[in-house]
Amino acid sequence: MAEFSFDESVRWARFDPKRTLSRRPDADLPFIGEQAEAGQELLLDTCVYIDGLQGRAPDAVADLLKIRRSNHSTVAVQELMHTVGVLDPAHSGTRGVVRQIGVIVAGMPAHRVFTPDADVLGRAAHLSGILCRLQGYQKDARFRALQDSVLFLQAQKLGFSVLTANVLDFDYLLQLIPAGRALFYRRAEL
Repeated sequence: MAEFSFDESVRWARFDPKRTLSRRPDADLPFIGEQAEAGQELLLDTCVYIDGLQGRAPDAVADLLKIRRSNHSTVAVQELMHTVGVLDPAHSGTRGVVRQIGVIVAGMPAHRVFTPDADVLGRAAHLSGILCRLQGYQKDARFRALQDSVLFLQAQKLGFSVLTANVLDFDYLLQLIPAGRALFYRRAEL
C-alpha cells in the first residue's frame, strides 16, 4: 500500500491556479462517439451504473463496455450503498431498486474492484479542497467533489480512464490534473 506524504502532497498541489475554473466547450473534451472504440481500460463512475438502471445510458456506453475492460472502484460501491441507505423502505419502488443495486454490486468481479490507497485518498482530499475553494462548492457538492477526486486520482494511478456523464466536475479535475483521463458521455433523453 502506498503511504501518504503530507509534504509531497503540498508540493504536488502546485497546479492550483488560484482562480475559478470555467467549463470548457464540448469540442475540447473527450466524449465517446456513436461508435465505440478500443482504448484504455475504464474505471466506472457511479453514474454509469445508475444511468444503466434508469435507461439513461446511451447505446454507445453499452457498446464501449463490451469492447473495453471495465473496472470498478470501492468508491462506486460506497455511493451505491449510500443510495440503498437513503431510499425510503416504505416506498413501493425501493425493494426493486435495492435488488437491482445488489445485482450490480454482486456482478463486479472481485479482481476488477479496486480500493484507493492512502496516497490516493490523501491527495484526493487535498485536490477536492482546492476544487471546493476555487468553485465555491458548499455542503453536498463538497462530498461529491471528494468522491470524484478519489475516483479520478485512483484511475490515474491505475492507468485507467474514468467513464462518466459528470462533465462539469471531471472537466475541472482534468484542468487541474491534465495527466488524468476521463471519457464523457451524454445521458439519453427519456
